[in-house]
Amino acid sequence: MRKDPIGERDVEIVRRLLEEIRPEMIFAAGDLSDPHGTHRMCLEAIRRALELYEGPAPEVWLYRGAWEEWPVWQASVLVPLSEEELRYKILAIFKHESQKDKAPFPGPDEREFWQRVEERNRGTATVLERLGLPAYYAIEAYVRERDGKPVESPPVPTSTIG
Repeated sequence: MRKDPIGERDVEIVRRLLEEIRPEMIFAAGDLSDPHGTHRMCLEAIRRALELYEGPAPEVWLYRGAWEEWPVWQASVLVPLSEEELRYKILAIFKHESQKDKAPFPGPDEREFWQRVEERNRGTATVLERLGLPAYYAIEAYVRERDGKPVESPPVPTSTIG
């Protein structure tokens, strides 16, 4: 799919939003393998706008979409989800017109996005349980950035979890 590149006007729109809202956190798709390229372009606009933003640098929490998940070793934050919370997430996906029924850019996986998300979040929980961490219904993985660099978190000993 051909798209116009991110331009100065796009970056300025995002920068003005940053100035107006002054967020502490931004959640953005970090799934750069999407077949339509929109996630990559949106993240580019956010990063370029942040370079111009004069307020305090917010953390950018990158999640991944329907095509892949962050490997647990690469994730900065792992957020447990209950069965009900995962259901709310799936309902939110249904509200997004391009994510329901047959997606216009499904990639090689023919399943609906909600099915992929459910399997991905439940699979992350399974991997962590197999590593000896507490069992959860599902887990969402994020990578945190500030000023375009990963935010380092101090290691948490597994003996303190539980």
